[in-house]
Amino acid sequence: MKRVELMRHNRPDQACELTEVLEPAAPGPGEVVVSMRAAAINPADLLIFEGRYPGPAKLPAPVGIEGAGVVEEVGNGVTDLAPGDHVVSLGRANWAQKLCAAAQTFIKVPKDLSFRDAAQLKANPPSAHLMLTSYADLEPGDWVIQNAANSAVGRHVIRLARGMGVKTVNIVRRKSLIAELEALGADVVVVDSGDLASDVRDRCGGDAAIRVGIDAIGGAATERMADCMSDGGTIANYGFLSGEPCRISPSHLIVHGLTLTGFWLVDYMRSNARETIVGMYNEVSNWFIDGTLVAPVEAEYGFGQLAEALAHAHREQREGKILLLPNGPID
Repeated sequence: MKRVELMRHNRPDQACELTEVLEPAAPGPGEVVVSMRAAAINPADLLIFEGRYPGPAKLPAPVGIEGAGVVEEVGNGVTDLAPGDHVVSLGRANWAQKLCAAAQTFIKVPKDLSFRDAAQLKANPPSAHLMLTSYADLEPGDWVIQNAANSAVGRHVIRLARGMGVKTVNIVRRKSLIAELEALGADVVVVDSGDLASDVRDRCGGDAAIRVGIDAIGGAATERMADCMSDGGTIANYGFLSGEPCRISPSHLIVHGLTLTGFWLVDYMRSNARETIVGMYNEVSNWFIDGTLVAPVEAEYGFGQLAEALAHAHREQREGKILLLPNGPID
């Protein structure tokens, strides 16, 4: 059986190797064996490989934040999963042809959810949903501002906010993205600049209630976002893209009453009951099935093309996710 292991912290396509390991034995009590069908390569995976995001303490180590597959076998005492069920793995070592783990590691998803969507279900959609709903009781007509708006999380934020009647300000680095994000339902798209606050207020209006900020970048980008916020708002930082500490001034905190906090989906998983987590993933699955959320895929690679897949995922200006297919094509 093949799986991907992080061998050294380096550029992603030079950090990981495809290794041969023993297939899982028959599942023990409370365990299941899952054949993995698809796995998304996320920015957090790439940061782990570079040593810039929390990851395995000792190397080499199996990796892969996301993955979806089919249950092959269940052990004694497993009652909520059966062979043939489609599942998403909540573990963090998902880039393998097969997994054997506790049944609680997996979430059953509807069979009419494609493996391409299931492979992108775990991290980005719930992050977008939770950041939109956790920091303010947003009402129709309120505004949310986000950077890295063309990311997977950013696109989910645009679609979910529109369904809530909440307007979005979307900060990007390239003018070429403006029309694309507007077509998704973005209300305002602006190119990041030193005059960002003026640009935003010119487009939204001076009285617009920009109550929540969603920051994927950190560094000076956090401060520029804070300049755009309404008094008393909250910025949730969820990303390390700049590699720099979040910057925010005492004036933002003291005079304008802003709050800067961090969002990590791992904390949500640790602090909520399984029933709550399962319910959330059921809701998110249905958003993909009914078309509320869409997760485009730019390319798919087999395990034999691992380095090529990681190099592709590391490029800028992509049009969708890069997927790994551990057991070959899924059509």
